Amino acid sequence: MSSLLPIIKMPGRRAYPPRQSRFTHNFWDQLEHGRFTTTQCENCKGLTFPPKAFCPHCWSRSIRWVDAPSKGKLYSYTTIHIAPEIFSIEAPYKVCIADLDGKLRIATRLVETDAELTLDSPIEIVILRYEDGSLFAVRPQTSRTA
Repeated sequence: MSSLLPIIKMPGRRAYPPRQSRFTHNFWDQLEHGRFTTTQCENCKGLTFPPKAFCPHCWSRSIRWVDAPSKGKLYSYTTIHIAPEIFSIEAPYKVCIADLDGKLRIATRLVETDAELTLDSPIEIVILRYEDGSLFAVRPQTSRTA
């Protein structure tokens, strides 16, 4: 089992809480407990994110829940200045695409970006803990989190 992820306390409620299904409930429950998980195919060993009930690589339905990589590299990012109304109070904010240990490519929020960012910079998954639940994001990895 991997170590628990860093938690950043966020004020208020999530602007757009995620929809949960019977299948994805496990992901959100584990996130609340400090773990970033996903599904892995038991046949081809392929990882999938977001988690799926089948393997999109070989179409097997033989999957299991595993800890997903929590560190990686920044692939791309941008700053959102004019946001949809539901997120407008948070603008400007950054979003990114990150490669997690070369195994998964995810799109998510990019937080704690006071320093100048460069592509291929090391990043890590963090949990954003709101009053009504958690979300995940990435932040630049620093020497204190390496």
